Amino acid sequence: MNEFELIARYFSRPCADASVVLGVGDDCAALRVPEGEHLLVSTDLLVEGRHFSESTDAFDVGYKAMAVNLSDLAAMGARPLGVTLGLALPSIEPDWLEAFAKGFYTLAEQHGICLVGGDTVKSPVRSLAVTIMGSAPPDRMLTRSGAQPGDLIAVTGALGDAGLGLRSIQHPESMPASLNPEDIDFLQMRLNRPTPRVEEGRRLAEVAHAAIDISDGLLQDLRHILRASHVGAVVETDRLPISPAARAWLAADPSQHHLPLTAGDDYELLFTIAPDQWATLDVPATVIGRITEDKRLRVLDAQGHDMPVHAQGFDHFGPVDLD
Repeated sequence: MNEFELIARYFSRPCADASVVLGVGDDCAALRVPEGEHLLVSTDLLVEGRHFSESTDAFDVGYKAMAVNLSDLAAMGARPLGVTLGLALPSIEPDWLEAFAKGFYTLAEQHGICLVGGDTVKSPVRSLAVTIMGSAPPDRMLTRSGAQPGDLIAVTGALGDAGLGLRSIQHPESMPASLNPEDIDFLQMRLNRPTPRVEEGRRLAEVAHAAIDISDGLLQDLRHILRASHVGAVVETDRLPISPAARAWLAADPSQHHLPLTAGDDYELLFTIAPDQWATLDVPATVIGRITEDKRLRVLDAQGHDMPVHAQGFDHFGPVDLD
């Protein structure tokens, strides 16, 4: 199989989206941006040995490649228009490609987004470059710079699941013996198949002041909002939303209590909203703190005492342990 047969077999599918004027097959894709809206573009790279291991199921690699890009659009309150895929492979492995494409398209079809182009190349390691495009009205486009003193800080979903899922894969010997197999499966699923909050993001764009997706850790990503908005924050750790599976692990092993604050890959939305708008919000979310004029980031324990702030989350150039 050569490059063109690979594309034809795995990545050429009909697209019925009216936003796509030209898709796979021409030198460029052509997308129709709704009148009065801005075009939003985001790119993510996933590299084997850095973001996923050689043993990661190919379906999950494809699924997550789409999920992390959709999550970027969600954080801006955008709707998807189209996506491109750059795929670098050591060799053409039909079984791997079949499963990868199935995972990639499974999530793409759920959100009505078409693959409109890309490229393939031979490489020593598997690498993926996904560029996603979306649109949003200029007055309904969330950014990191809109947080205001007095805002509530809130998150969708639960925190720390993906970090614990990763730890269960990297260091299975560290898992508490009391943890149920179902809990382990849930945590690993949250790592490998995160839920991009696209619809939630579009609803948040109507009322929230600022937003970001939690890709590198709650505190690290919150710092991005604080710096862009020139504000500070107080986070109350006893208000963090923790899933039953993560709670069971943390109860048996308190040494991992930092993971809901620092672990990446949850891909939940972190946002700020005025207190008088909270009652109107139709997105399931949990308040975890507030925005302050004081530009410090303070983290409070269950007794309301300041805790040391270790805001280090995932570092793309730091040490890695995937095996």
